[in-house]
Amino acid sequence: MSQQIDVLVAGGGIGGLAAGLACAQAGWRVRLFERAPVFSEVGAGIQISPNVVRVLQGWGLETALRRVAAYPDRLQVRSALSGRTLGGLTLRGRAETLYGAPYATIHRADLHQVLLTSVQGRAEVTLGLSNTVGGVQQSADGVLLDLGQKNRIEGDVLVGADGLWSAVRQQVWGGEAPRVTGHLAYRAMLPQSGLPAALRSQQVTAWLGPRLHVVVYPVRCGEWLNVVAIIHGRVDGDLSQWDHSANAQALQAELAGTCSALQDLIRAVPDWRLWALCDRPPVPSADAMARGRVALLGDAAHPMRPYLAQGAGMAIEDAQALVRALSLSEIDPATRLRRYALNRWQRCARVQARAERNGRIFHSTGPLQWARDLGMRLLGERLLDVPWLYRGDRYLQA
Repeated sequence: MSQQIDVLVAGGGIGGLAAGLACAQAGWRVRLFERAPVFSEVGAGIQISPNVVRVLQGWGLETALRRVAAYPDRLQVRSALSGRTLGGLTLRGRAETLYGAPYATIHRADLHQVLLTSVQGRAEVTLGLSNTVGGVQQSADGVLLDLGQKNRIEGDVLVGADGLWSAVRQQVWGGEAPRVTGHLAYRAMLPQSGLPAALRSQQVTAWLGPRLHVVVYPVRCGEWLNVVAIIHGRVDGDLSQWDHSANAQALQAELAGTCSALQDLIRAVPDWRLWALCDRPPVPSADAMARGRVALLGDAAHPMRPYLAQGAGMAIEDAQALVRALSLSEIDPATRLRRYALNRWQRCARVQARAERNGRIFHSTGPLQWARDLGMRLLGERLLDVPWLYRGDRYLQA
């Protein structure tokens, strides 16, 4: 069987571009379709731990990352109520020594642009905008992607990397919509040069409080500060399109009982964007990630809560695993995708479950909060390090 594969990718976000780049580097033809009229990325900062940075380095992106990412010195956890430091973990140097790559923080749009620039420079890749998935059909010979207006594209395999509200998932798997978590995320970014010295930071800080937490870290080579505040609450409307500016006073009121240092930080942010967080239960089986000649990747397959900072990371790992599986030329494309799913679903499910568990711990109240704080003070570094995650997917290291 020929090594040449014609790969269709639905979705032009971080996961879709990662899949497109990895497949193009393998020498395959890639046609990527994005429903928006331009390639762009919304949101704020993301953390990319050593397991993810190592994959990006393997794709030749280390220099590009160095131009835009920050490399925090340390992770510290503080009480949102008292301001007291509960625990910490050294990042710079330690991550490279133990896990072979640094721990980085980056604006989501900057990572997206790094991937987009790399993909645009490759002859194997064709990019299409304003393409909405209208249907998916499979046969023994391939897969057909219906993009409407008599635009029907045939390929060997289809990768659904079209996010939380995936049209590919709906067409092939059907089933329920994503679940509403009851958590709201306020996100902001601001230049550090405009902040008082006491609020500037080159480390990751997580403030934990009852039914809330705030995470702060540098992005854009440390020149900007990313701030994310997550509280409990619900919103109305179509959550698939939900992204709004937020009232700064409303968030300040939610954090009124926190320590003065945290309130000073929150008051320093003039504008926020608000997202209602949704996810799905942990992936139940390999069949939930690949079916026939169609595979799901990233949030289309395993949307997760942000409490382990691995949403984008798991999509990038998925892309690397997908290429390894598609390289198994002795078996047919559908079986290759099945192999991809078998190698990924349990790790992704574990990350989803750990992220949900972390959210309960971060937002705990009463005795659980007391036990969390005590445990953090006694075992901070051991609790904050995640070797099974940062060492990477064993399959990807083979």
